[in-house]
Amino acid sequence: MAATHLSERAIIRLTANGDDDNVVEFLQGLVTQDVGKLTAGEPLWSGLLTAQGKALFDFILWVDGDDVLVDCEAEARDNLIRRLTIYRLRRDISIDADDSLSVHWSLDPRDGAVSDPRMPALGWRWLAPASEDSDSADAAWHTHRLSLGVTEGRVELGDDKTLWLECNAEELNGVAYDKGCFIGQENTARMHYRSRINRRLAVVPSDMAEEKRLRHSHEDHGLCVVHMRVEDLTDLPIPAWQKQAIIDHEQKADTGKTES
Repeated sequence: MAATHLSERAIIRLTANGDDDNVVEFLQGLVTQDVGKLTAGEPLWSGLLTAQGKALFDFILWVDGDDVLVDCEAEARDNLIRRLTIYRLRRDISIDADDSLSVHWSLDPRDGAVSDPRMPALGWRWLAPASEDSDSADAAWHTHRLSLGVTEGRVELGDDKTLWLECNAEELNGVAYDKGCFIGQENTARMHYRSRINRRLAVVPSDMAEEKRLRHSHEDHGLCVVHMRVEDLTDLPIPAWQKQAIIDHEQKADTGKTES
């Protein structure tokens, strides 16, 4: 059986210790997704942004009883815990690494697995007790994810470098506009309602990547993550979902100009 363990992912557990504290309410004012819609079996991809709406961390949220689990980059876990702890203030909420669980992924459905919340084509994810001897599926996951043009993590999204909607967050179900305020909400909502996404992250062949637009090079795959103006992306071999997103936003922007 193929390996499923994603060794480059880690889990953070948020637990409310006091009767007056609630993890969902705590996260609701911070992250880009509507945490109130988080239910068992339906995780949410979300982000934690700067006040200007730029990506700091991206992660997948899972519910576990009254707790919320954060499926994040292993390398970013400690930094994310520190950031969430700053926002905790006087709430009696524990924010700790949970090494008892591991993140798993497969292209095929498995018992207890759910479809990736960004797009079904990404495959199936689930959380399971950690196993020290499990082989890593990281290489297969990277290959599949990049083949679909999906970016993730601080190396690709940038650390305070890229506006959340430029990370294709809208198309990958990573933002809720009707949930109320969150950090970076004002600029994110303005871009959405004005249809002004001028640049996007994209995965392109390495020989088509301009050095000044390069965000990260995946040499083993012959691919690069670039941050480019949308009009320059349309001539590159980007996936159909991203091309359609650019077309839809251009049409929406043109409609807004006509109405005004």
